[in-house]
Amino acid sequence: CKRLAAVVALAQGMAAAHTPAGAWHAAALGACRALDGSFAALSVWERELGRLRVLVNVGDRRPDEEVFPEAEAYPVHQFPEITEFLHERWAGGGGANAWVETAEGTAAGTPGYFHRRVAALRRRGRGCCVVAPVVLHGRAWGELYVARAVKAPVFDRSDADFATVLAAVVAAGLAQSERLEEARRLAYTDALTGLANRRAVDVRLEEAVERHRADGAVVSLVVCDLNGLKRVNDTLGHAVGDRLLERFGSVLSLCGAMVPGALVARLGGDEFCLLAVGPAADDVVKAADELCRRAGELELGEGVACGVASTEDPIGEVRDARRLFRLADAAQYRAKALRAGRPVVAGREGPEDPVVRLADEPPHLAPAERRRFRGRRP
Repeated sequence: CKRLAAVVALAQGMAAAHTPAGAWHAAALGACRALDGSFAALSVWERELGRLRVLVNVGDRRPDEEVFPEAEAYPVHQFPEITEFLHERWAGGGGANAWVETAEGTAAGTPGYFHRRVAALRRRGRGCCVVAPVVLHGRAWGELYVARAVKAPVFDRSDADFATVLAAVVAAGLAQSERLEEARRLAYTDALTGLANRRAVDVRLEEAVERHRADGAVVSLVVCDLNGLKRVNDTLGHAVGDRLLERFGSVLSLCGAMVPGALVARLGGDEFCLLAVGPAADDVVKAADELCRRAGELELGEGVACGVASTEDPIGEVRDARRLFRLADAAQYRAKALRAGRPVVAGREGPEDPVVRLADEPPHLAPAERRRFRGRRP
């Protein structure tokens, strides 16, 4: 009953996690508790790099064992069981069963004597460990590792069998986490260009403006409209128009890389944007200027109308995300009306800046032909 409860707790912990890292942590922690261990780790086998990379460490950690290590990895040739036991023996019908190592050598499961693990146990003051292969989608994915202190009881065959069960539960949890992560990715990604979508911008911009109000962080938004898309669709077909959108999305992504941490997105139709939090407004304007230049060199289309609004410029108080969006949209509208080859920046045309005035006009007084973001608060 105790072990069944431990399995249920592990599964529930992984199911409650909101991120992959949270699922890894829940898996390792749940296994550590279920096996009465003092330490546990979950690692993934990165075949393409020929290494076992540690994702998470929990429990009684040593100074060199971070909870979420950035660079803790081991070449698989140092742990031959990764290829010989986790994969080849399992694929040959031997079963993905766990085994036990002690500071003196193999104890249960007897896949072989792996001196690297034994040396690691001794070096870190641990008496024994149980290693359980994690099999995901029919392939050896990695391993679940649980250790006990020197004076604790040594893992036995029943512990190894239980670790095998726990590894299967972990694999099921990882599969569920992958599906949820993919669903989240699709929910915030534009299917055609692969850029972020309007929903992602709404969330990020709301957070950015909250941060600006809290600590004064600079928030800059570029809104751009790809010129000539309708002509391309009407004369060459929508498939060609889609290729133009994809190519412009690549250009936007390239220019967005000039601004550290920028989010680039397709808002819908021919409208795109770039959102930056932290970098100076001039750096964002420079990237927007480069975007205009590169867009003008695309074989199809007629360049881009680009507007920029930044809290670093004299645009008045930005109390909510919607106002910054209105300002960037108004700047883009002015760039389009002027057929400007460079971005128009809100707040940089003096005290009576036309962009700021247009953005702050009541909707019924604004030009009827102006395209506005309606009905959705970013």
